[in-house]
Amino acid sequence: MCQMNMLFTWDTTNLCIVFRQWRITGAASLVFSLLAVAALTAGYEFVREMSRQYEARQTLRDSKGQPHDENRESSSLLRPERDGKTGPSAGRLGRALFYGVQVFYSLFIMLLFMTYNGWIMLSVTVGAFTGYLIWGKSSSTRSAACH
Repeated sequence: MCQMNMLFTWDTTNLCIVFRQWRITGAASLVFSLLAVAALTAGYEFVREMSRQYEARQTLRDSKGQPHDENRESSSLLRPERDGKTGPSAGRLGRALFYGVQVFYSLFIMLLFMTYNGWIMLSVTVGAFTGYLIWGKSSSTRSAACH
């Protein structure tokens, strides 16, 4: 049966990680789980980098568009990114999708951390460190993440 700790602990006896099925039963499952948590957390940095690259491509694509003309229809009361079309642009939908994935991912990592288990907390930290080393090519200050 799973144990739920509300205080910091290093004990891994019957530790369940997020799901009842993800349970630590011995040393091998602990090591595998710590590696999985580190990989999941590093993957978050990959998603952030993909989001930054997508936004950069969209900005570049938008800047290569038609030059600003005061007489164009989009210079009226319509928002410029919509350019008179109904509904949001594909670029805006893509950015919203990346944002939603990042929020879900960061909240999932928060749930991992909230096991209050020191080993899991260290694994999250190692994964964030490793992921940022590999994929963090820009400032670490821009984040709405929970970790």
